[in-house]
Amino acid sequence: MKMLLALAAAALFASSLPASAGPADWVGKELPTLGVDYLGDAPDFKGKPMIVEFWATWCPPCRASIPHLNEINKKFKDKGLVIIGVSNEDKATVTDFRKKLPMDYNVALDKESKLSEKFGIEGIPHAFVVGKDGKIVWQGHPMQLEEAQIEKVLK
Repeated sequence: MKMLLALAAAALFASSLPASAGPADWVGKELPTLGVDYLGDAPDFKGKPMIVEFWATWCPPCRASIPHLNEINKKFKDKGLVIIGVSNEDKATVTDFRKKLPMDYNVALDKESKLSEKFGIEGIPHAFVVGKDGKIVWQGHPMQLEEAQIEKVLK
């Protein structure tokens, strides 16, 4: 009986959430200006396909997706793909983390522009694939990103 009451309470709470809970559907829209601070040189991504991923050092699924993104970077970097991992943590935390788990792609910090709020992201990791024209063509968990999708934006 307690379980039934708990489930009913959870359903009632969930039904009170706005219908737009979760990331906004950005597919087909232009990627907003990132306004981030890069650890290292800012990449030249104008007219290039990109993956922009939101992540954090404390997030186990984010840590699990880093080797996957390293492999994607290794395979597609020379074909023009730019990957940017965006965290809202401080520089020291991210720098120390990268010593333990290298990230072979661009890493940026978002402390002021609150990009994850702008995108409506409620769960990380969350990635966006952006075409050469600056429009988002895919969004979701980076581990669900298939190479065919990447190859499509490289054409």
